[in-house]
Amino acid sequence: MTQFVLVAGAWLGSWAWRDVEPGLRAAGHGVHPLTLSGLADKQEAAAGRQAHVQDIVDEVERLCLRDVVLVGHSYAGIPVGQAAERIGDRLASVVFVDSSVPADGESFVSGRPDGRAAVEAAIADNGGSWPPPAAADCADQGLSEEQLARFLGGASPHPGATLTDPAVLTRPLGLLPATYITCLLDRPEPSPEVAELLAGERWRLVTMDTGHWPMFSQPAELARILLDAAGTDAGR
Repeated sequence: MTQFVLVAGAWLGSWAWRDVEPGLRAAGHGVHPLTLSGLADKQEAAAGRQAHVQDIVDEVERLCLRDVVLVGHSYAGIPVGQAAERIGDRLASVVFVDSSVPADGESFVSGRPDGRAAVEAAIADNGGSWPPPAAADCADQGLSEEQLARFLGGASPHPGATLTDPAVLTRPLGLLPATYITCLLDRPEPSPEVAELLAGERWRLVTMDTGHWPMFSQPAELARILLDAAGTDAGR
């Protein structure tokens, strides 16, 4: 039985996976959506250096999970990629959902040279948090009005310290067994960093014809891809 640990990206909590969970549970697997410190129902929790990495590691260890598929969406690919190497033989594989990927010594904002200044300015202007996007920022991402309203209605400010926290990796990320999902409405091609990882033997690419938040726009299809990724990686 695979244990899926689901970690959504910036501004989101465990609630974002609501429509993905049934498909995974119906297939007989364990499903553990996780809210990171400083977000959603954990907004009062401190979120400094390495806090989100430790959140994920602690959840796996607290629940004594094995055969774990770590799923990281968007920003969460950075802490998920770091946590993956820290849970040792508990890990089955990693799925990065249209996400950033960690690089040793680099942070979420340092990986966004074209948008770093804007993110840092927004954090400085909002008491140390990155404010959720406006509806206009989510245009052309395959979201219905109802899906967009649910996303924005549940979004919470994202703790800025986690966005500037440099990643710590002890081995090449390409050694992880991984699936990378590219959402075509958001980015038609993987970033150069991801393309380099996909050139290795342990990473594979899957595309979705939707936008950056597939857990809202195409939850059933996302669940199917996650199940396939778990099955494929288990057979490696």
